[in-house]
Amino acid sequence: MIPRYSRPEMVAVWDAQTRFRIWFEIEAYACDALAEIGVIPKEAAAAIWKKAGGAKFDVARIDEIEKVTKHDVIAFLTHLGEFIGPESRFVHQGMTSSDVLDTCLSVQLKRAADILIADVDALLAALRRRAFEHKFTPTIGRSHGIHAEPMTFGLKLAQAYAEFLRAKERLIHARKEIATCAISGAVGTFANIDPRVEIYVAEKLGLAVEPASTQIIPRDRHAMFFATLAVVASSLERLAIEIRHLQRTEVLEVEEFFSEGQKGSSAMPHKRNPVLTENVTGLSRLIRGMALPAMENVALWHERDISHSSVERMIGPDATITLDFALARMTGVIDRLLIYPANMQKNLDRLGGLIHSQRVLLALTQKGISREESYAYVQRNAMPVWRGEGDFLTLLKADPDVSKALSDAELEQLFDLGYHLKNVDVIFARVFGEG
Repeated sequence: MIPRYSRPEMVAVWDAQTRFRIWFEIEAYACDALAEIGVIPKEAAAAIWKKAGGAKFDVARIDEIEKVTKHDVIAFLTHLGEFIGPESRFVHQGMTSSDVLDTCLSVQLKRAADILIADVDALLAALRRRAFEHKFTPTIGRSHGIHAEPMTFGLKLAQAYAEFLRAKERLIHARKEIATCAISGAVGTFANIDPRVEIYVAEKLGLAVEPASTQIIPRDRHAMFFATLAVVASSLERLAIEIRHLQRTEVLEVEEFFSEGQKGSSAMPHKRNPVLTENVTGLSRLIRGMALPAMENVALWHERDISHSSVERMIGPDATITLDFALARMTGVIDRLLIYPANMQKNLDRLGGLIHSQRVLLALTQKGISREESYAYVQRNAMPVWRGEGDFLTLLKADPDVSKALSDAELEQLFDLGYHLKNVDVIFARVFGEG
């Protein structure tokens, strides 16, 4: 991923030095287990840790060797042998390259998931704080982009909070599912390596044992992991689009923070654009695009082929780095979001009371008028107001069919904004808990 959309902690997970360090630990822990069961000398296992345990691997040297071997794991093992010397003959005993590659990828994805879960926690904290800040700030709810009925801005943020709470749960599950270890040999039969080695390495790396590997860890696990990232990205885009719509000039109920010295346009000095949420929207599209190739990687030939490898070398770093950046960006947007209650009230009043039409409809039905007739009475008074021809309450009071069923006082009561907010506490308790 390009530096513009990268953060150091997640980038470090995919750094070549990190990868080679994990490879070494897999090999060294395997040697410890082999020594414990008497396959190799304990002195050799100790020497491997002593000679290479604190080493900084020469990435350029490994690349140089790979130009000849055309095999990355062999190139690493050759370089490792330059540190270790004679004891290197005991490294990689009974193992295949995928034992190292797949187990390493599991470690990296597990670490990446930990960062993403922490990212979601930060976003949840920002959403919670702003939701309670605007718990009872009235705003208009929209369906199809059109004014519907009143709600609060806090409810909008509470809805997002509930969605990202589900995102966190999905990431936790995805982390658990991806965190498996396979040290089972060429076709997963343990023919040349004892299953106890796999158990030992898995425990040391904080992984579960893969119950039935072939030459590789089954790719349905990876497909689910990247599909989860795609769903989280979709939730980010949903929130981003909400903010973008609410920042439109004609609406202007919220606005991304605009810092001192910031410029919105190279041509128009007045512009203040929702560039951060537009950016999150684009990054979300990119992350979703990486889920499909992960699913296509599931169907490999027999015990394995290598068609999945090139895909994962790209989507592993790119998807996690991109989502990490997008989550952090959205947290910053929510944390510093400019919110304009006066504009929300102005928009609530914009349709001359039409937002209370359902209450009038229901009140008429309660007076014994059929739903069809009630709808007709309300709509015939609503349409002139929609065209800017009068006030809804005034027209209703003047309508003989309506006034026959509802007094002026009863009609006025139906236009109470607070009526729509009476269950805000109930919803907040469901989302955030009774406390």
